[in-house]
Amino acid sequence: MSSSESHRVAAEKPRGFIDRFGEVARAEEHIVRAVGAVYERWGFERLETPAIEYTGALGKFLPDTDRPNEGVFSFQDDEKWLSLRYDLTAPLARFVAENFDALPKPYRRWAAGPVWRNEKPGPGRFREFWQCDADTVGSASPAADAEMIAMACAAYEALGLGPQVEIKFSSRRVLDAVLERIGVPTDAFAIRLVVLRAIDKFDRLGLAGVEALLGAGRKDESGDFTKGAGLDRAQAKAVLDLVGAGAGSRAETLARLVVVAGETAIAELREANASLAALGVADARAPIDPTIVRGLEYYTGAVFEAQLTDASGRGMGSVGGGGRYDGLVSRFRGEPVPATGFSIGVSRLAAALQAQGASHSDGPVVVLVMDRERAADSLAMAADLRNAGIRAEAYLGGAGMKAQLKYA
Repeated sequence: MSSSESHRVAAEKPRGFIDRFGEVARAEEHIVRAVGAVYERWGFERLETPAIEYTGALGKFLPDTDRPNEGVFSFQDDEKWLSLRYDLTAPLARFVAENFDALPKPYRRWAAGPVWRNEKPGPGRFREFWQCDADTVGSASPAADAEMIAMACAAYEALGLGPQVEIKFSSRRVLDAVLERIGVPTDAFAIRLVVLRAIDKFDRLGLAGVEALLGAGRKDESGDFTKGAGLDRAQAKAVLDLVGAGAGSRAETLARLVVVAGETAIAELREANASLAALGVADARAPIDPTIVRGLEYYTGAVFEAQLTDASGRGMGSVGGGGRYDGLVSRFRGEPVPATGFSIGVSRLAAALQAQGASHSDGPVVVLVMDRERAADSLAMAADLRNAGIRAEAYLGGAGMKAQLKYA
């Protein structure tokens, strides 16, 4: 469709476009309200931070003086670079560092708001989108990681998605232990990044695809070649053993991970598992999955990812994630400050729900006026629905039944 044709279609059907985006916006509002209520029940208080931060405070650094860093919307003001926040966590780190002495320890906060990414948009990926986060700063306990997972389970349950969301988790310490054992040093950043990305593609490429990326590389169906990590066969096997250790219950996975990575590497996972059991989180809701790795520089310990399926069990992608980021606040203070958090991708979740035709119990409802002399009764019915928390209106036009149904 040409640009002029698309403009013509939009002009012909403005109501359809308004309704579609309006429904997504209402779904986002519903998600923030429901999730925020869960966070507050768990003892987290709301904190809002500015949409604009100094670029250095976001942890992004400009490659030169003429253009902003790739991935972030930035501009220069009074010789200083400013950026739209790309997440809600980096501004939190700056706030905590500035107010560290006055804040309780640990400090528990939740936030919701728009963030911006300067990247190519696609299905479920937007340049501007909403997130809803919860973070605990000042606790190094794996129980804090487990609490994040359990609270996220409760949040998705509040949205009516309990059976459809699985929160998989692991620990970066497990992968680090395996890489150290096979002779990949911590300063071999480029090799570790390729290994990380290879493991992250397990769901899409399978074991054979990951194996190729751990070795010389892989050519895809289009003929494009992706260079691999260059591990030898024994090194690659050790990583593949880690990748394949995740099936079954949490206890079974831990038993396999002991063999692969050692007891020290999985100690925090053991404690998190015990906390999850105490919180009543079943293995099926939050399994241990060593293929969950997430960002290389950002996360220092536990990592988790929420994956959504539709009613038929078909995967619909990631709708949330997080982990332990003990090094983020320390960038400002120069001392270790442990922290862990979970972020729900509100816009992506709303788009996924819209795609599968999910509806919420908050309307909208149109009460038709069957008899003009009883219009007040229709107004009263709409008022009752609104008092029950349902979005509702009574039809106040002068048309007949056919037009009222069309309006509804």
